[in-house]
Amino acid sequence: MCRLINYPAYFNQGQKIYQLLQKQKKTILELWMKNQLADEGLREDLISNDELRSQSEELVNSLVGNLSSENFSNIDSEEWSPVIEILGGIAITRARQGFSPRETGNFIFSLKEALLDVLQQELAGNLQALFTESLKINRIMDNLSVITFETFIKGREEVILRQTDEIAEISTPVIRIWNGILALPIIGTLDSARTQIVMENLLQEIVETGSSIAILDISGVPAVDSLVAQHLIKTVSATRLMGAECIISGIRPEIAQTVVHLGIDLSNIITKASLASALAHAFKVMRLEVRKVATVQK
Repeated sequence: MCRLINYPAYFNQGQKIYQLLQKQKKTILELWMKNQLADEGLREDLISNDELRSQSEELVNSLVGNLSSENFSNIDSEEWSPVIEILGGIAITRARQGFSPRETGNFIFSLKEALLDVLQQELAGNLQALFTESLKINRIMDNLSVITFETFIKGREEVILRQTDEIAEISTPVIRIWNGILALPIIGTLDSARTQIVMENLLQEIVETGSSIAILDISGVPAVDSLVAQHLIKTVSATRLMGAECIISGIRPEIAQTVVHLGIDLSNIITKASLASALAHAFKVMRLEVRKVATVQK
C-alpha cells in the first residue's frame, strides 16, 4: 500500500509549484529539447537545431517566468498575453514554413511531457501532490495546445488564400497575340471570384494596349453550365463597354449541346470552335491578311 507523505521541504518553506518550475527552468528546457530531437518526425529541412533551441528557450522563459500564484490556473488573465503572443508567432511561422499540424502539435506536447517529468522527479514522494499539480499543468498545456492549433489553422488559411490568389493570377494570363488583339485562355472552373479576376485583368489590358478585339478561349473549361455561361456573358458585356469586341472560342460539341439544352442565348456573341478560327475572324474584322510566303531558293 502506498503511504502518502508530506510535500518536500521547499513546500514546507512556503514554496509553490510555480516557484519549483522557475527553479528548474534549465532542466525543463533540456528535457524539452531532448524530446523534440528524439522525434523521428523532426523537420530539420525546415528548421535548424539552433533555431529550434532559440524558439524553445524563448517560450520556456516566458512561460515559467510568467507563472504566479494568481494566474497559475487562469490562462485568460492578461499576464498570459506574452506567452500566447510568442506561441502564436511560432505557430504562424510554422504554418507558413510548411509544417504539418502533427509536427506543430508535437512542439507543444513535448513541452508538456517535460513539465510533467520535472514534477514527477520533484514530487515522487508525494503522490497526492503529484496528482494535484499534474492536473494543473495538464489544464494549462491543453489550453495552450488549443491556442496553438487555432493560430496554426489561421496561418494555413492565410497561406492557402494567398496561393489561391497567385494561382488565379497565373491561370488567367492575358496574351497580346497581335497588335490590337488580345487572347485570354481560361483553364479550369469559372466561378464568381475568378470571373472578377478575369474581367479585371482583361479590361486593364484593353486600356493599356488599346486593343479592339479580345478572344476568350474556353477550351480548358471542363463544363459549361448556366452559371458559367452567365459569367461569360458578363465578361463579354464588360469588354464591350470598354469599346472592344469579344469572341468566345473553344466551343466543343458537348458545350454547344449543353448551352442549347439549358436555353442560354449566346446569339449576340461571336463564338468559334477553336482559337485559330477566332483569330482568323479577328483578322477579317481588322482587315488583316496573313499569307504564306514561299521560300526563295538561291
